[in-house]
Amino acid sequence: MANAVLVVRIKGQADCPYWASTTMDLLKLERKYRAVILPAKDNLLGMLKKVQHYVAWVDLDAELAQELIDKKARKSGYKKVTPEDLKELGYASSAELAAALTEGKTMLSKLKPLKPWFALAPPRHGFKRSTKRLYGQKGILGRNKELATIVRNMI
Repeated sequence: MANAVLVVRIKGQADCPYWASTTMDLLKLERKYRAVILPAKDNLLGMLKKVQHYVAWVDLDAELAQELIDKKARKSGYKKVTPEDLKELGYASSAELAAALTEGKTMLSKLKPLKPWFALAPPRHGFKRSTKRLYGQKGILGRNKELATIVRNMI
């Protein structure tokens, strides 16, 4: 089992029950197409299971984490993250930060000037499967093995 998961909110805020929106707020998924990297712990996986009809997640690999950091990581003021910012945090490069996130050693919410989420766009060429069903039912919600390719289309 992986040490970190990438979680993307697929459904928006409309008609979302209070318990689901509260859980997603705790996961830092306030808006549609937000992505977060979380360590794969039992309590977090339980939260994901609770809101599986609103989010999709996949085990994180280092290449995807580095792509997200390079292209979509932001600091306060919604400015892009520079290599100097990473050096201030104690990481030599984005690859080193990606490796630490993938291994579950750190979280973006602990790295203070960085935003704890990535704002993604809707996927180019759209979703190939239903956004209203779970992955096992020919949809994309819940634990989704193909989410990495979808996220690459959203970057």
